Amino acid sequence: MNAIRAILAMFCILAVCGVLLGALVAQLRGDMPCPLCILQRMAMLLCVAGPAWLLARSWRREVDAIDYAQCYGASIIAALAGATMSGRQVLIHIAPGDPGYGEPMLGMHLYSWAFVVFATVILVSGLHMLALPRRAERLPLAGASRAVVGLAIAIAAINLVAVFLEEGFHAVLPDNPTEYRLLDDLGLRSEDAPPASSETPAP
Repeated sequence: MNAIRAILAMFCILAVCGVLLGALVAQLRGDMPCPLCILQRMAMLLCVAGPAWLLARSWRREVDAIDYAQCYGASIIAALAGATMSGRQVLIHIAPGDPGYGEPMLGMHLYSWAFVVFATVILVSGLHMLALPRRAERLPLAGASRAVVGLAIAIAAINLVAVFLEEGFHAVLPDNPTEYRLLDDLGLRSEDAPPASSETPAP
């Protein structure tokens, strides 16, 4: 059973990281994330922090029901915050005829997918907490879990760099960003170069 718990924790991390990678690909294609989109990405990273924290604890010692409750409880809180933000963005564009922000992926906009992700995190975390271990246990597959957690840290770092490039040294990000402001702050963009093309942001 402890092997299943370890695999499920890694699957949760990989699933959310997959969505974050999709958002980064959309950004590279020109869909610059708005402030609300960036907040949703941050909430996803916090959702990942729960199972990652659990796996990291298991490298040093056995984990018990309290560890599971703390880690997955933190994921649920992050998912509730993220679902609130993505739900708000869905409602902003729910009116008939509204094209929404960004290009749809697999039939839905990224903020709609984000809402699905947050709802899934709440469901899966709740199921984990319904099946807490009766005694402390050591989670197996330490090598695989270290690789998965390392991937999550790398994606978090990439998102940090992407946000810094977009916001630069400014305190506030525009509602509809169209360029990487750090390049302008450092004088690295040619005056003749057009700004990054983005009609609508994506989360």
